[in-house]
Amino acid sequence: MTDTVTTPAVAGLAFAHAEDADTPALVALWERAGLTRPWNDPFADIALARRGPHSTVLVAREGTCLAGSVMVGHDGHRGWIYYLAVDPQLQGRGIGRALTIAAEDWLRARAVPKLMLLVRPDNEKVRGFYEAIGYAEEPRVVFSRRLDGK
Repeated sequence: MTDTVTTPAVAGLAFAHAEDADTPALVALWERAGLTRPWNDPFADIALARRGPHSTVLVAREGTCLAGSVMVGHDGHRGWIYYLAVDPQLQGRGIGRALTIAAEDWLRARAVPKLMLLVRPDNEKVRGFYEAIGYAEEPRVVFSRRLDGK
């Protein structure tokens, strides 16, 4: 994608849209961050999100290394973020917050009024992260159905 990525300044980092060549590094990052699950193919998730125009994967680079990423998309009414990941060795530097802001800005540029995300109930660390940056827990019941036969 050619649109720019806006983020607050984080020393030594550059933010951009993921490129084809980033896919193996993205999957490795998501694995290190504990985000992958056996029933979701991260390679397919990246390919689907990068097809656009209603989704993308944003990355934070420190030199040639991938420091973090976030997948963002929308249905025209609600935006969603997935796979927000920061390299475990780089956490605590504001990268996750900056990626969240980049995802919010990407959605604002498309006039999407609300951002949603899912966190597993037992993931206290991630729940604390989102609460600390101003997200509120909204009690909901989520129904789902697998369409891929898995």
